[in-house]
Amino acid sequence: MKFIVAFLLCLVVHSCLSEKVRYDGYKLYKFTPRTAEAVQALVELEQGDFSEYNFWSSVGPVGIPVQIMVPPYKISEVHHLAERVGIDAEVMMENVQDYIDAEERPATYDTGFGWERYHTLSEINEWLVNLRDTYPEVVTLIEVNATYEGRTILGVKVQYPTSNVSQSVFVESTIHAREWITSATTTYILNELLTSTNTTISELARKHVWYFFPVFNPDGFQFSHTTDRMWRKTRVPHSVLCIGADPNRNWDYHWGAAGTSNSPCTEIYRGPEPFSEPSCRVMSEYIDGIADQLLAYISFHSFSQLLLIPFGYTHEHIGNYDKIYQIGLKSAEALAQRFGTQYRVELFTKLYIQLLEAVLIGLKANMERQ
Repeated sequence: MKFIVAFLLCLVVHSCLSEKVRYDGYKLYKFTPRTAEAVQALVELEQGDFSEYNFWSSVGPVGIPVQIMVPPYKISEVHHLAERVGIDAEVMMENVQDYIDAEERPATYDTGFGWERYHTLSEINEWLVNLRDTYPEVVTLIEVNATYEGRTILGVKVQYPTSNVSQSVFVESTIHAREWITSATTTYILNELLTSTNTTISELARKHVWYFFPVFNPDGFQFSHTTDRMWRKTRVPHSVLCIGADPNRNWDYHWGAAGTSNSPCTEIYRGPEPFSEPSCRVMSEYIDGIADQLLAYISFHSFSQLLLIPFGYTHEHIGNYDKIYQIGLKSAEALAQRFGTQYRVELFTKLYIQLLEAVLIGLKANMERQ
């Protein structure tokens, strides 16, 4: 027994210190459940301890696709499952590593900061410091200490003489470490607010006070660059074998509600208690200090093409739901016109309630068969 424990510990240490994790032969599937039993099976895969399936999007109700990365030695198994419970399977990426390799090849040899390649944590932080130095009368550097691994969470405050402090806007991204496109998006928006000659954008910049935190989870973000491109969580050890919690599910407001897990080895682990993750705790304290000034809080995530509206724990609507919903519809329409992308505007809990209903139906069907 001692040998087994020692061997497992060696594996953990090796995974932390070795070269980059590779995903050769891993396939990305789009699975669409046709039955409640199929939804239940996908939920069990997502929340199972030591699950070897990497969920790129959350499980939804019947008819809503979920994207899952499957290792080569699980492909046969998952096909049998799909046939048995009623899941339509479509391969979206034949070999995930090919896409990772292509992503790491810079599109330009320009060493400056731009939006034609992804940037590291140090490059993003250096760019934020340069903004402070370039626009000293407008940009203030914000340093929030510290993460589990001792990193500072850097952000900036943009405030013009005409900015309305009581209508401040808070923007954050990359709370899930692997969602690199979100920090690219928020830094692009920040740059536009400071440099655009478009009168609509410049008026918007000068109307509000803006807070930008491009990398909300720097420990995880750094690890996703140096070691594992698919890393999503923090880097806080929570068990002998599993590291990290989902920082998006670690806040104290209705902590542990639907869409979370109490297993440290799952991607949606909520942590042992609210604010167990230092990065969440220190950012919460900072946000509390400016909460009475905030008009809007915008959190960027990637992949699912959803514009989600609070709340995430109840079916009740937020006070200004109708206004936010109309803003969401106009935003989705603008995105469709510009890029051809199709975004859905949804209430957070609508997805979870539909999922819960589907799971309960599946459980009832199983019990009746037994």
